[in-house]
Amino acid sequence: MSASERIPVLLDTDIGNDIDDAVCLAYLLKQARCELLGITTVSGPVTQRAALADAVCRAAGRTDVPIRAGCRNGINLGPVQDSCPQAAVLPKLAHTPPEEFRPGEAVAFLRERIRARPGEVTLLAIGPMTNLGLLFALDPEIPALLKRLVLMCGVFTNRGARSNGWREWNAICDPIATACVYRARPAEHLSVGLDVTTHCVMDSGACIKRFNELGGPLKVVASMTEVWAQHREKITFHDPLAATLIFDPELCGYQDGLVNVELKSDHAQGMTHWNPNAQEKPHKICLEVKAEAFFEHYFRTTA
Repeated sequence: MSASERIPVLLDTDIGNDIDDAVCLAYLLKQARCELLGITTVSGPVTQRAALADAVCRAAGRTDVPIRAGCRNGINLGPVQDSCPQAAVLPKLAHTPPEEFRPGEAVAFLRERIRARPGEVTLLAIGPMTNLGLLFALDPEIPALLKRLVLMCGVFTNRGARSNGWREWNAICDPIATACVYRARPAEHLSVGLDVTTHCVMDSGACIKRFNELGGPLKVVASMTEVWAQHREKITFHDPLAATLIFDPELCGYQDGLVNVELKSDHAQGMTHWNPNAQEKPHKICLEVKAEAFFEHYFRTTA
């Protein structure tokens, strides 16, 4: 495969809480069309998260992917994830120790990598928006230098859930950062929300079995999934769905419109309001997913 056929990707993640971050990273490492330029971590114990990302990379035979720890605290809410449960598996894995990573390096790293390749990079964010919000605030030119911004963030068209206060985790962890990200105007701005990701679910036990059978980075993910499965019977493939759309956009249907982020209401901060009839339509959201095709794509790629 020629270099021109590969897609340069930067991944921003809070790997170590929900298991789907690790499931997503394994996909990117196995995706032949992905040129993974680097990984940044966000929220809470960011150095433990960096060590986990390093362990997954090493299991894929990859020591060439730069990993930088990012912001521990949200812009306006302080720490919102004070633990990283899946770090419990680190003693069993080959990895760079957490203490060798330094918090707060992610924003400068992302800025440098994007500026080095203007118009080429897809930035994939699957955690709280803190690193991205700070990056876009500190260097407002960065969004225009991206090829594409892809977020696992928000809930948009499920009105029944929204009326019951259903808000998406990555959006509500740092509402001000989330608002900064949605005010940005990259060439492409795609959000993969709970509207579609919640249709991509597997039993945790079945996932552990399949991950172990596939081996490589997914063998490490399987051990992380065992921690997850102590309290969860299912895995929802939120983040992996967002990643697959970079390479196979036909897995979803889409709609253009405008996203506004709620900041005024204390009980609804971070809620994403969707307007497909807005005069300006800078955002694209996923409306529907071909779940069976998604799973076939994911496991074919990671085999």
